[in-house]
Amino acid sequence: MKTKSMISLLVCMMLGLASNTYAQNGRQRSIVVLYENDVHCAVDGYAKLAGLRDAIADTADVFLVSNGDYVQGQTVGAISKGQYVVDVMRTVNYDAITLGNHEFDYGMERMFQLLRQVPVPVVCCNLHDRKTGRLVFAPYVMKRVGNKRIAFVGVVTPTSMEDEAYAFHDENDSLIYDLQREDIPVLVQRAVDEARRAGADYVIVDSHLGEEPTQRHSDSHILVANTSGIDIVLDGHSHATIQADTILNKVGKPIIVTQTGTKFSHIGKLLITPDGRFSTTLIPVESVSEMNPFVAQVVDSIHTMLHEQTSRVVCHSEVPLRILDDEGNEAHRSGETTAGDIVTDAFRMVTGSDISVLNSGSIRNEAKAGDLTYGELLSLLPYDNYIVVAEVKGSTILSMLEKLMSFLPKPDGQFPQVSGMKFTVRVATHQVSDVKILNSATQHYEPLNPDRIYTVATTKYCVTDGGLYNTLKGSKITWETKRTYNDIFIEFVTKNLGGHIGQQYAQPQGRINKL
Repeated sequence: MKTKSMISLLVCMMLGLASNTYAQNGRQRSIVVLYENDVHCAVDGYAKLAGLRDAIADTADVFLVSNGDYVQGQTVGAISKGQYVVDVMRTVNYDAITLGNHEFDYGMERMFQLLRQVPVPVVCCNLHDRKTGRLVFAPYVMKRVGNKRIAFVGVVTPTSMEDEAYAFHDENDSLIYDLQREDIPVLVQRAVDEARRAGADYVIVDSHLGEEPTQRHSDSHILVANTSGIDIVLDGHSHATIQADTILNKVGKPIIVTQTGTKFSHIGKLLITPDGRFSTTLIPVESVSEMNPFVAQVVDSIHTMLHEQTSRVVCHSEVPLRILDDEGNEAHRSGETTAGDIVTDAFRMVTGSDISVLNSGSIRNEAKAGDLTYGELLSLLPYDNYIVVAEVKGSTILSMLEKLMSFLPKPDGQFPQVSGMKFTVRVATHQVSDVKILNSATQHYEPLNPDRIYTVATTKYCVTDGGLYNTLKGSKITWETKRTYNDIFIEFVTKNLGGHIGQQYAQPQGRINKL
């Protein structure tokens, strides 16, 4: 039997054998909601999540929800454009899922195609079709257990409209989908009120808003402070590990906001007692011994197929290519890193451009020292981002840097990694100075000329689709190809570097000097 056919069979078996975990005999049992967020293709955790649900179902009524960002982030998602992840999620038997910003990464058509395969309600109260004016998904789903009704309301960060702008516009750059027709608290409040009128005893928000304030004023804390009727917010997006933050809502009632981290570092467990008290616990996934065998079989089959596709060794690296600091923080979102240096070098040297720049959020994982396979390099750069070369005036480059440095010291996915350029930034004032461009003929850095036109290699996302906060939008594209940024990077390490990454990438090279 072919591996892909085996996966389909296992999925069908799991769906057919899935049992109803909710007590229907009127007994007053506790309610447990297991939740996760920002899994980012860490598919091994799904078998433990389902196994934990199965074990708890003996003593409590269990619901299972996902708070977004599941189809993108590692090789298993990139190589199948989310299909392998969805194959696993189909077997888990969720009760509700909402969207994360990265569900839009492959475009709307692909997102709809994937989600239609998951036999579970998708809830999102803020994704509107501009043509019809209607919501694309139901704003909430109601679940009943015993004499209690629980509403799960979904919401996704409207910053997706900038970060994944290509998914929200047509070929004429007209907006066709909208995540913020009104303020996010207004949209969520409307869904909450509808759910309460429909008889909800408890309202749980499945949120992908995050903890960090945004220009769209849409983080989870603002949501709670400007609404009433929500019992708890199961959050995502900012990859925070939060067992229980307490925020006062619009009428002064304390509301819990919780997040599980990312990549199944934890599983969240919400306990609702028979008398209506809420408490949350974060369970480290490594401590979970329970395993659902059907989900595990599907995951194993996918790993086997993935190995066949990705095990080819591409190059050898003497050093790790890093995006994290020693504490595990995403250092590339606020500073220069070795992975950022080599990736942007690849763009500049393969295209022959003056400089290259890439938003740090496009680099998703590190690469170890030693032999590196195709799968590991794909995991480093997993998106369908195509490389372009644009003509950009020096003054525009300076404006871009000033805009992107304005978020420091807060980490930001649009923070730039650069090649062929050096600059200094004073973190306290965000002042950018001493911008220099590498002269390819002399190999010396020269001051940026604000009136000169430079060639800039980057992804199409960073020029036309919302990356780098649209600071390069409108720049003339002089070279465009359907080659992905991962493809360009692999060409660089195999041809330019001869398949060997050396000590020149052991440390960041001093391109971004922070004072």
